[in-house]
Amino acid sequence: MEELTLTTPALLFSAISLIMLAYTNRFLAYASVVRSLKDKYLEKKDDSLIEQIRNLKLRLNLTRYMQIFGISSLLLCVLTMFLIYVKLQVLAIWVFGLALVLLILSLALLIKEIQISIYALRLHLKDIEDRLKK
Repeated sequence: MEELTLTTPALLFSAISLIMLAYTNRFLAYASVVRSLKDKYLEKKDDSLIEQIRNLKLRLNLTRYMQIFGISSLLLCVLTMFLIYVKLQVLAIWVFGLALVLLILSLALLIKEIQISIYALRLHLKDIEDRLKK
């Protein structure tokens, strides 16, 4: 097995940082939509709005876990670098492996969240199509 160097976990810094930026942007967009839906629901109690609110609640939870796993992965990359620095190579390899697993989980949740987002957009399209048919 090749020796793990400081540059290997450092390479993930920019990737994880960009991913976290994308996750934060998604979260802020959801927050805006939630506020808007709340106002619409208080204005008129529509069942389609309840379905959208449920969908958003699930997406927000997924986004929270995506962020937690992504941040944990970054934290473990930093810990890996420290372990390499203090010459605990075997432990560093295991910690880095765990960081990669957490990053994989974060990205897998992103895939699931995208699928749910597509479902939400289909709800909007169905609502528009139903109104056009009338």
